[in-house]
Amino acid sequence: MRFRFLLISVLLAYAAGAAEVKYPVGAIPAELTEGMYAVVRLQEQDFQIVSKSKSRYRFKRVITVLNSQGKDHGVFVIGYDKERTIDFVEGAVYDALGKQVKKVKNSDIIDRSSTSGYSLYEDNRIKIVDLRQDYYPYTVEIEYQVTSKLLYSIPGFYLYEDDEVSAEQLSYQISYPVLLKPRYKAFRCPEPERAAAGKDLEALSWKFSNVKPDKFERYAPEVNRVVPNVALAPADFEYDGYAGSMNSWQSIGQWQLQLNAGRDVLPEATRSKVRQMTANLTNDREKIRVLYEFMQSKTRYVSIQLGIGGLQPFDAKTVDEVGYGDCKALSNYMVALLKEVGIKGYYCWVFGGDGMKHLSPDFPVDYFNHIIVAVPQKKDTVWLECTSQIAPFGFLGDFTSNRYALMITEEGGKLVRTPHYAADANQQIRVAKVDLQPTGDAQVAMMMNFSGTQTENGGLDALMASSQTTEQKKWLERAIDFPSFTVKSFSMSAKKSEIPTSTVLADIELRKAATINGKRLFITPNIFGRFAHVPEKLEVRKNPVVRNAAYVDTDTIVVKVPQTFHPEFVPTTVSIKTRFGEYWADYKVENNTVYYIRRLKMLDGEFPPESYSELVEFFKSISKADNTKMVFVNKT
Repeated sequence: MRFRFLLISVLLAYAAGAAEVKYPVGAIPAELTEGMYAVVRLQEQDFQIVSKSKSRYRFKRVITVLNSQGKDHGVFVIGYDKERTIDFVEGAVYDALGKQVKKVKNSDIIDRSSTSGYSLYEDNRIKIVDLRQDYYPYTVEIEYQVTSKLLYSIPGFYLYEDDEVSAEQLSYQISYPVLLKPRYKAFRCPEPERAAAGKDLEALSWKFSNVKPDKFERYAPEVNRVVPNVALAPADFEYDGYAGSMNSWQSIGQWQLQLNAGRDVLPEATRSKVRQMTANLTNDREKIRVLYEFMQSKTRYVSIQLGIGGLQPFDAKTVDEVGYGDCKALSNYMVALLKEVGIKGYYCWVFGGDGMKHLSPDFPVDYFNHIIVAVPQKKDTVWLECTSQIAPFGFLGDFTSNRYALMITEEGGKLVRTPHYAADANQQIRVAKVDLQPTGDAQVAMMMNFSGTQTENGGLDALMASSQTTEQKKWLERAIDFPSFTVKSFSMSAKKSEIPTSTVLADIELRKAATINGKRLFITPNIFGRFAHVPEKLEVRKNPVVRNAAYVDTDTIVVKVPQTFHPEFVPTTVSIKTRFGEYWADYKVENNTVYYIRRLKMLDGEFPPESYSELVEFFKSISKADNTKMVFVNKT
């Protein structure tokens, strides 16, 4: 059947006067289209190391977009700056029969700044090639080359980046002078083919064909630990005249020391002020806190990305004078303040956000995107986030906690771990007094206390520091999580500490908090925050189960039921214990008052693949218990 379609496609294209048929959709093997919304027909990546300070990268992709779900694969974004020059961009579009219907012209390429809204200085620019069509299927072809005046990073490759995009042909090649042999780490990929690429040149290459992606699994490890991939990095490199080596974490740190050298000098007036502020403090931790809060009050964060400035901090004197800086500059400034009072602080690379928490310790390379400060003490280490005016002293939060960081010590880089906040540190305690009316509506007085990373829920920490009452109310309305209600009044307060806390008080009017059917009243005691998410079952689980969130939620709900109603059904206590956490719920009725207490403790960690079914059952049990109803009957 497929052969007939291919033959018809070719004949029609010929009849239409096509000079050349390329990439007809009918030529795609049927097994590569099943369940896919796009198919990569051809992808070639070619990276050349020219010298320690020059590299060249050519990228070519031909992809067939089968339906509207894959439309974004028709858009290509190419970045460049003063260190990276785009040599050429070529592209075309083909219809289902393989006939070219469009060729990219210079006027089709959009060139604009990629400066983000929070960036003050940035020289990054992008070229956008939009080849999307309003019909399906169609095929787009793109090819471009970028020459860089540096050798700091080498693009790697993933066998696939989307579990609904297959591929016919994929190839990756890196060529290099023998004396500049790069390093690589392959995950679930074969060893490369090795070949001579010219006089004193070598090449490594990987080739793949007919790639059907595995489906992504919920609660799986990060993509670099799931999808076959190859990471690459230079051994020796040079960036803007600064030569370095990535052969070890220590050598990477030694390169950063070059960039930071001489940039920790403060103005004399600030040096004097710092000494005066700490003169009567005998405790180093208190000195660190005072200087950290001084830094917060004196500076603000802006992003600055200019060439080597993307890796080299502004000097401390400049930050002191202008009052702003990026994560590099503010962290360097904080280290300089500490140095002035004889306390050693360390500039640390870290990845901020959800990705790259589990980098490869045995493959040194710059995985990072953020800078923080570590101050080792006798019993522990104080960690400082220097880009926030509101962050509590010594608290990192979800953005940078529980992951590797590269501490830049006097000897060079040292891989360390940032703090891990266990479940008991991250609590949400909710107490609600509910006055249920005969209509089923209710008046509620509620208090919510948050600690640790739970103070960041939905950006609560930022709202606590603002006077934006409207935004605070919107946050509260999202947190209440009830179909119909009115917030009558509320207040918010916060306490800064190394494990911060926040408190929210609210008076609420709920509509239909209970259901009345004839003489019976039905109420779900867990009025707020019922657990709804249950992941799908899998016949076979391939990857470990990863849970990143550790927390404890405790609810105490006291419901005053109208006097004419008497309990008919009161659920029994529910107690569940698993490797993923614990759940407990208890129900009591005394003097027409319901006392409901619920406690959910979730643990983080990595668990074996076979535990996935246990997680699904745990979540199902929680959901069932959270939705349990109590029944009251009116005996009048």
